[in-house]
Amino acid sequence: MTTHSRGIAGFQTLTERRPPRRRVKTGDLVTLFMLTFAAILVLMPLLWMFSTSLRPTADSYKLPPAWLPTQFRVENYLKPFESSVPFIQLFVNSLRITLAVTLGQLVTCSLAGYAFARLRFPGNNTLFLILLASLMVPNQVTIIPIYLSMVSWGFMNNPLAIILPGIISAFGVFLMRQFFKTLPQELLDAARVDGAGQLRVFLQIAVPLSGASLATLAIITFNSVWNSYFLPLIFLKSWDNMTLPQGIALLTGYMGSGNPSVVMAAVTMAILPVLIVFIIAQRWIIEALTRTGIKG
Repeated sequence: MTTHSRGIAGFQTLTERRPPRRRVKTGDLVTLFMLTFAAILVLMPLLWMFSTSLRPTADSYKLPPAWLPTQFRVENYLKPFESSVPFIQLFVNSLRITLAVTLGQLVTCSLAGYAFARLRFPGNNTLFLILLASLMVPNQVTIIPIYLSMVSWGFMNNPLAIILPGIISAFGVFLMRQFFKTLPQELLDAARVDGAGQLRVFLQIAVPLSGASLATLAIITFNSVWNSYFLPLIFLKSWDNMTLPQGIALLTGYMGSGNPSVVMAAVTMAILPVLIVFIIAQRWIIEALTRTGIKG
């Protein structure tokens, strides 16, 4: 066989080994278009917020509004720190409360979720249904008994008034229970045969395997508490204890008379850390929520 013939044969062999090209279906294109359109709709308010934070004050009131600022005023990001609102102190207060509530929920929700998923006790299903029913009750309905409890305990204008009601979450218990129910029973039984008690099984087997669910619960709780405005508005009254959402509300001024560009700059700085964390860890959220829907 000549060199030319071997070359042709080798080319034909490579051609045969190539996988056939996948034909793009019309349904896939429609789905891609719809997802792209939805992503643009979600990003538009964020882009508008960032654009407004760089505008001069006069441009914020122009009609029709322009998407791009005519002047880029980076100094708007310095004005929240120069205002009468102690922006850094409020940031620290929010971080302290958010971390305390997040750590509390990781402990309480994982323990309660494991108990509902793996322990057998009278009223297990009934108590869990009652817990799920509490998801339909908004905070505004229960604020009066919570307020009276905090007053009687002397926790008014104290971060504990936000931390104590927040360290347990019905959604967190549900999320962890659904994960723990997916663990193989044989794995837990093998640990018990080796002499491990329930607490040791929970700490050394169940918790190490629940990393994705715990990470998801931590991110969701962090976002919720960080952006919370209702409870801090009720319980926190001094600069030493106020949170960042309260400070941003005060930056708007009386009847919205504050500088909208400065307010949007403060909002951008407030949500940027949470947004970065969410983008980095979104795969854990998808994995955990998908896994909890497999087995009820």
